[in-house]
Amino acid sequence: MLVGLALVAAFAFGGGSSGTSEAAVAKAMKSAGCSYTSRPPKPPKKNPTNYHADVPSLTTPTNNLWSTFPPSAGAHYGLWAVWGFYRQPVNPRQVVHNEEHGAVVLWWGPGVPRSTVDRLESFYQEKPEGMMGTPIAGLGKKIALSAWTGDPAKYYRNHYFGVGHVAICSSFNEKAFATFRDAFRGQGPEGIPLSSDTPGSGPQ
Repeated sequence: MLVGLALVAAFAFGGGSSGTSEAAVAKAMKSAGCSYTSRPPKPPKKNPTNYHADVPSLTTPTNNLWSTFPPSAGAHYGLWAVWGFYRQPVNPRQVVHNEEHGAVVLWWGPGVPRSTVDRLESFYQEKPEGMMGTPIAGLGKKIALSAWTGDPAKYYRNHYFGVGHVAICSSFNEKAFATFRDAFRGQGPEGIPLSSDTPGSGPQ
């Protein structure tokens, strides 16, 4: 199992919404048979204080754009996606913007059974604020969770861009997924409150 080298016992990248440490997340994901990693995003290329400049359109090539797959942090389009759970793919260039706002994203590959997607949607419905769900090409039969956390007071300063977290699993494990969600949801580097991340809301 892959456990990121950036783990810390006392979660130092913005805190967990439930007080759950990152070490506890890593342990829960490993126990569930999932890989887990934490990795800083690649720095902005065109503007050191604005990731939007790196993704000027929804068709901007994503090669070498992100430090993880599925994407967990970094360059993104200027408008985020409408918050929700989707059965058709949402553009990941937008989803990363949701992560910046504090999203925990549920991703699944095209080979994941509909019954498993139904379970993911039920899990999403338990605490839908600050949650996204979308299929993505490239995951095959696997499921993933991702989140971007950071300290808003440090964001874009002295080359600090927070950190991305990704867990990739062969099956759904509610206890492990809840541990990940409760640690990272609402902890984005922009400090957006969960009350602004409600289902159906989006750019105005």
